[in-house]
Amino acid sequence: MEKQKYCVYNESRECFLSLNVNRADTTFARLKGMIGRLRLKYDEGLWMVPSSGVHTIGVLFPLDLIYLDENYRVIHLIEFFRTFRIAPLRTNAESVLQLPIHTIYSSQTQLGDQLLICPPEEMETRLSEETLYRNNRKERVG
Repeated sequence: MEKQKYCVYNESRECFLSLNVNRADTTFARLKGMIGRLRLKYDEGLWMVPSSGVHTIGVLFPLDLIYLDENYRVIHLIEFFRTFRIAPLRTNAESVLQLPIHTIYSSQTQLGDQLLICPPEEMETRLSEETLYRNNRKERVG
């Protein structure tokens, strides 16, 4: 059985952070994390749920870390988190995204940003609805 993939979209900055994130929502999946992988492709990532912190012990490449609250709002960021380290715990974090380095920089993600995390099919529907809403709003205003 193939794992469900998720897309991560920064609603505040109107850009995608990743189109291919796996959800680690079991004890074993969270323990394993990125261990055993040789690299992380630019469009891949791991979403640790629940999690208030992660480690890179046994991970062979640095990561960008994005801590999220229960509403997927960004509450802490770490760019270029090196290997063989333990990240700080954030007790108000509900989950942590592990993404390729430079993801935070290239997306200009900041504290307080609102993320949307969902399967690709749902993402397409939500973004279509949002575009339709904005277009209707522009017609009424302009």
